Amino acid sequence: MSNRVAAPNARGAGGAQGGLAGALLGALKSRGGLWFGWSGETAEAPSDEPALSTEDGVTFATVDLSPAEVADYYEGYANSTLWPLFHYRLDLAQYERDTGIGYEAVNERFADCVSPLLRPDDVVWVHDYHLIPMGDGLRRRGFQNRIGFFLHIPWPPTRLLTSLPHHERLVRALLAYDVVGFQCDEWLDSFQHYCAKELGAIVDEDSGEIIIGGHCTIARTFPIGIDFDHFTELGETDEARQTAQRILSSTRERTAMIGVDRLDYSKGLPERLDGISRFFERHPERVDDLVFIQIAPPSRTDIASYQQIRATLEQKTGQINGAYSRIDLVPVRYVNQGLSAAELFGAFRACKIGLVTPLRDGMNLVAKEYVAAQDPEDPGVLILSRFAGAAEQLRHALQVNPHSPDDIAQNIRIALEMPLEERKARWRPMFDCVREENLEMWTQSYLDVLASGRSL
Repeated sequence: MSNRVAAPNARGAGGAQGGLAGALLGALKSRGGLWFGWSGETAEAPSDEPALSTEDGVTFATVDLSPAEVADYYEGYANSTLWPLFHYRLDLAQYERDTGIGYEAVNERFADCVSPLLRPDDVVWVHDYHLIPMGDGLRRRGFQNRIGFFLHIPWPPTRLLTSLPHHERLVRALLAYDVVGFQCDEWLDSFQHYCAKELGAIVDEDSGEIIIGGHCTIARTFPIGIDFDHFTELGETDEARQTAQRILSSTRERTAMIGVDRLDYSKGLPERLDGISRFFERHPERVDDLVFIQIAPPSRTDIASYQQIRATLEQKTGQINGAYSRIDLVPVRYVNQGLSAAELFGAFRACKIGLVTPLRDGMNLVAKEYVAAQDPEDPGVLILSRFAGAAEQLRHALQVNPHSPDDIAQNIRIALEMPLEERKARWRPMFDCVREENLEMWTQSYLDVLASGRSL
């Protein structure tokens, strides 16, 4: 269960998009199962009977939402309250009683809609911040199934979370699950601290067990990976090769540096451009050596803060290009649309620096895809925010403070000048990690714990 369903032919789904969709679709195809969630469509009086379709052994069950439900549940509480708060942006978090009520009401309706589809022996895996109350809703409807939850975004420190009205209600709903999974140790530690300090729960940090009210929940770290085999096979396609060649031919003798991010304030895009601007301020002669390509497809376009981030990026890009462009070149290319997975592979292969600098990120699969796409004989350099979940695994990246233009600028220079042997030495252990700790390992390790009822 997740907010959106990546059904290939479902209305509004648009196919698999993003790390969550790709990961779940791959897991379901390998095992069979049912995927339930919002269709992405609205209706004035939506039916509670899910629309069903089946493909490649996976059944897709989707329901529509009313415009009011989208406004309160999705645009309101999920993306204007929980998303900014969980990404440490208290300044952007909106606390409205009505959107909180709407969030819980949609979760209740989802629980009603999915209940007729559940069998007693089903294992239920609920995903992400939109559906935190779902496990509790199913328990109140009498389901004793193994039910797990996985959070794809950060979990905030206790001091931040307690700014949320009714925060205890939200966390107690999480503790109705049998297993709660996080992307990295930092988010897990914050969750355990909250449960012990605010709820008085018994927390065993070694086993991951959290006991409250006679119920035991296992909380553990499960770092999500990419579908390594599928992604690397895309490198053999004409689409990937042509994309790489287009970048190489258009950048000529310059080193290409790439960023690929959904247009979101958590990704640190304005701060990234400030770092690039600082680099060119200090090294104006290196306009002849470096071109930055930012791929930033829009998202949540109806939310004011997302409209503002796009305007800011366009302004900063224009300022850099206005200051440092030549007749025959511009230092920054800003592309406000997405690429296919094969095109991304080709783009990553052609770019010798990957710039992944979110202010806060649950994991960041783009960093892992960049590493996977590199030429073993001439790998590029990954510059990675220390505040991305992936930083715990990809320790051989150049890790930076994304809030510091000086730090970003300095590491761009280091990456540009890094000798081949050091690039290889840094890339190889990251590549091995991405290959081994892949999507299949993530899926299997989580489901093993959920099925067994004990931390392995």
